[in-house]
Amino acid sequence: MSKTIKIDPVTRIEGHARILLDCDDAGNVNEANFCVNELRGFERILVGMEAVTMPQVTARICGVCPTAHHLVAAKALDNAAGVEPPPAAKLLREFMYMGHYIHSHSLSLFVLAGPDLVFGLDGNLATQNIVGMVEADPDLSKKGLRLRSLGQKINETIGGRGIHPVTAVAGGISFSLSDGQFKRLQELTGEAVELVSELAGKTKTLLFNLLDKNPVLLDKLNSESWYLGTVQGGKLNVYDGGLRAMDNSGATQPEFPATAYKDMMSERAVKNSYAKEVYLNMNGGEQMYRVGPLARINVADSMETPLAQQEFEKFKNDFGTPCHNAVLQMYAKLIELVYCCEKANEIINHPDLRGETRVPADFKGSRGIAHIEAPRGTLIHEYDIDDRGIIRAANMIIATQQNTAAINHSLKEGANNLLAETGDETLLNGLEFVVRCYDPCLACSTHAIGRMALDVEITRKGQTIRRVRRK
Repeated sequence: MSKTIKIDPVTRIEGHARILLDCDDAGNVNEANFCVNELRGFERILVGMEAVTMPQVTARICGVCPTAHHLVAAKALDNAAGVEPPPAAKLLREFMYMGHYIHSHSLSLFVLAGPDLVFGLDGNLATQNIVGMVEADPDLSKKGLRLRSLGQKINETIGGRGIHPVTAVAGGISFSLSDGQFKRLQELTGEAVELVSELAGKTKTLLFNLLDKNPVLLDKLNSESWYLGTVQGGKLNVYDGGLRAMDNSGATQPEFPATAYKDMMSERAVKNSYAKEVYLNMNGGEQMYRVGPLARINVADSMETPLAQQEFEKFKNDFGTPCHNAVLQMYAKLIELVYCCEKANEIINHPDLRGETRVPADFKGSRGIAHIEAPRGTLIHEYDIDDRGIIRAANMIIATQQNTAAINHSLKEGANNLLAETGDETLLNGLEFVVRCYDPCLACSTHAIGRMALDVEITRKGQTIRRVRRK
């Protein structure tokens, strides 16, 4: 008899979601679905608002990735106005973004996924969290949280606020660095480079220990897909550049700008989630693809900074191009964390950093489209602005939407290799771990308060035959 397994909600991710597994008579998983529970209505909320407010308003979509929305909104207004911000403004925006990346990737690696690395997939539920991690490995926890704090302080110094930045505007950025801010940023970036150098080795060791103890993670979670990420001159860039796709064999496609996204992507509503799926329109059909750290490492030819380049070369040598393994998103994220710390330290020493920061921008009666690499993947904003400067239509392509189909494939692989061989808690931890490898950010699609309980339900002919509940 067929049965359905429900994991509701998934824990230690940003937002609330559930997992549904549809099994056949033999217990094999035919279909896996990662379901976003609440409706994202932000595109509709924006209609009627003044376009000039978009960088501040859209930052409120999410408390974890507000800087991504803040900056891509400012870039979309630049595009609508047909202006190029001054060099100092672009550097300050990118500098702010490096701080945000340091904060976000540290949160993901050392708080959300950290307990998996420290305790493994069969750890004690009562301690498999950041509190237990602090007790078990205080040095790693302390340094990981400190690095997260450094990133947030960089973001706050340039963005004006730590959670919802306010300084990026159409045509540039609204302030110039004072001497005190400049000195403070020098201190923060210097400490970040030193700290990430210490953390990188231990984090890799923990990850590879986890993989050694759970070979199924490397052997079985290799769903082939296409990939999409941003490069500038072939090098990984998370703030600006062209969008490059790579097929499942490793062949790269011609780069395209965000303004062409409607020709290159298709959004599709699905029956069991409020998050749409997105596919690439390439090679004569719709291609399932991934975005995020692994995708960016796959599509890039190299990195801009030396320590990150060393890790990049090790990754490529060990896992090839493209690497399809979802678990190695963590390794890719670590490489990006190293890069962002180094890049921030480069920007603070750039001679153009303290020049003019803004040019006039008139975007009335126009349309603006831009993209940025959010920590979790490519993010696109589009605004249709009337001649009074009012938003008449808006669209956003969120990273987690683009990863939904790939998450479902990875969950199917994980479930088929965990269901028959593990107990309840290991199954739940394993499937949640698969989701956390993608680090989904559901605040972009969730605006409701929920409980972080966990309920697994198995039914046969509509009758519940087994339930495992985590409170």
